[in-house]
Amino acid sequence: MDDFTPEELEQARILFARPATFVMGCAKIEQLPDPDLPEIAFAGRSNVGKSSLINGLVGMHKLARASNEPGRTREVNFFDLDGRMRLVDLPGYGWAKASKSTVKKFQDLGRDYLRGRVTLKRVYLLIDARHGLKKVDDEALDALDLAAVSYQIVLTKADKLKKGEAEKVQAATLKAIAKRPAAYPAVIVTSAEKGDGLPELRAEIMRTTGVTL
Repeated sequence: MDDFTPEELEQARILFARPATFVMGCAKIEQLPDPDLPEIAFAGRSNVGKSSLINGLVGMHKLARASNEPGRTREVNFFDLDGRMRLVDLPGYGWAKASKSTVKKFQDLGRDYLRGRVTLKRVYLLIDARHGLKKVDDEALDALDLAAVSYQIVLTKADKLKKGEAEKVQAATLKAIAKRPAAYPAVIVTSAEKGDGLPELRAEIMRTTGVTL
């Protein structure tokens, strides 16, 4: 994990404590808001904890809705952080209950966003720490490499693991992505429930976007 100074961690805490609002959900690429703010996006399998992580970052319980509401999960959802940056929730993958045509539609939307968004600074790919990288994640990794978008893996739900296990998954994940061209060579371990890793992730986002107080 990158090292952050106490000043960076505090500045990031202050930034993410500022007002965050839901802007819009886009079902078509032409509906996207103007690319006038730096953006970071969150991707991952359904039920990996994207909504919980986004809510944890901004200290709000209901900013991002959980994945049991598929109507919004299948859109690209934009959240504004104090008019300084946007947090973007990409459609989840690995859906078992949706039709193939429906899955293709919202996954294609996500890919279109990745390929054409000039203000996108990084994608944070969420992986459940209990399972690590799985075959279902390979397609997402390949799509990110193909889009040549910088991405970083964030392990979620680390509080569900026994002591020391998260570090093993972190090391294995780093090794697995070592030769992937667009992968950022650091893996952040988080727990939205306990708050672990969120200060570092906030600082990473602040550094990546170049947003300052």
